[in-house]
Amino acid sequence: MKTLNKALFSAFILSSLLASNETISATSANDFTIAASHLSLAEGVLLGDLQKLDPKKKPSENFDLLDWSLTLPTDLNKDKKADTVYEKPLSEGFELKPLFYTADDGGMVFACPNEGAKTSNNTKYARTELREMLRRGNTRMKTQGITGNNWVLSSAHGSDRKNAGAVEGSLEATLAVNRVSTTGDEKMVGRVIIGQIHGTDDEPIRLYYRKLPNNTKGSVYFAHEINGGDDEWIDLVGSRSHTLADPQDGIELNEKFSYKITVENDVLFVTLIRQGKENVTKHFDMSNSGYSSSDQYLYFKAGVYNQNNGGTPKDYVQATFYHLDNQH
Repeated sequence: MKTLNKALFSAFILSSLLASNETISATSANDFTIAASHLSLAEGVLLGDLQKLDPKKKPSENFDLLDWSLTLPTDLNKDKKADTVYEKPLSEGFELKPLFYTADDGGMVFACPNEGAKTSNNTKYARTELREMLRRGNTRMKTQGITGNNWVLSSAHGSDRKNAGAVEGSLEATLAVNRVSTTGDEKMVGRVIIGQIHGTDDEPIRLYYRKLPNNTKGSVYFAHEINGGDDEWIDLVGSRSHTLADPQDGIELNEKFSYKITVENDVLFVTLIRQGKENVTKHFDMSNSGYSSSDQYLYFKAGVYNQNNGGTPKDYVQATFYHLDNQH
């Protein structure tokens, strides 16, 4: 474990306060007490065993999906909400081309049009996205709330820690973004969320990939939403700017990369891994973000959450996942 000295810690706090409405440049792995599970990650080595994937199998035969439900951008039952496939049918071979299926290389494909059914009236964007379900098909357990289906922070009240399914945890993924939106509002074009931690109402992290139409490489960055408050933005490679020149150290479409998201002792850690390059680790101290209160529960999400709701009818985003593992 590495300890930040007082001077660097004070500088970090000051810079955070000064950057309340701007992108935050969080300190690197060398400047903070980084979770051991991130320090031990091999430099430039993608996560997971990609050789085990079989293109002839359904997604649930290559991945353990009993821990997840799937939200689709469809409304087949006409209830004006996005359809959900719950744990058991999802883990028993569900697929729906062209939205969710096994790729020719065995990866798990998620695709989502710019315009589709949404989860609620308050949601602007459509998604093809997994939602963590720690209950693993036990429908007697409520989906929402501080139940065995969700997890809490280590600073949560003792009774909440006891009633939750877990206390903190990690999400690992290896993926390639195959396509991003190319039409519509320039402030939304090319954006897709590829991983999240969702709280009761807000999101402690939304991990974005963004590639602009005239660029060959994309950026990776994340937002930390203060509970009931504003977003704080942190860059991993490139930036979220809709006028960014081609990020020199960015990630191309169809290029495989990995991420690991961990919450440990109320601190959020995010590591980006690219083949043959140094890992990039950033963090955010969540202790004052409001997620340890008695009404707050958390769960991971992964897939594609399209962040463009306009453009041509056939425009869409797509990513293929080769490794997915939630740990508590």
